[in-house]
Amino acid sequence: QVQLVESGGGLVQAGGSLRLSCAASGRTFTFITYTMGWFRQAPGKEREFVAAISWRSGNTYYADSVKGRFTISRDNAKGTVYLQMNSLKPEDTAVYYCAAGPTVAGTPNEYRYWGQGTQVTVSS
Repeated sequence: QVQLVESGGGLVQAGGSLRLSCAASGRTFTFITYTMGWFRQAPGKEREFVAAISWRSGNTYYADSVKGRFTISRDNAKGTVYLQMNSLKPEDTAVYYCAAGPTVAGTPNEYRYWGQGTQVTVSS
């Protein structure tokens, strides 16, 4: 059984920062061979791509809305992926999910495993 567990969400004022973590585990899960992504979903909206980091190259990819503010990174030894979020805006408010898949993709259905999500709320 593969588990992805997010943490680090919370309430922050606009302009503030948060760091999300996602720890992966599972007897048959080889973290280093999976691309890791972050998605978010606000109430009444579809789940949208935020960022991804390739397992093969370590290259990173971002949605235009977060480019320059968010940074995705991974620690393969710890089986953990991070999302550093700076200069947060009220429109960043959403439930944030981490996901694991075989390749870099911007659509949710390309990812195989999902965490339960962590709430991020940015007040104005």
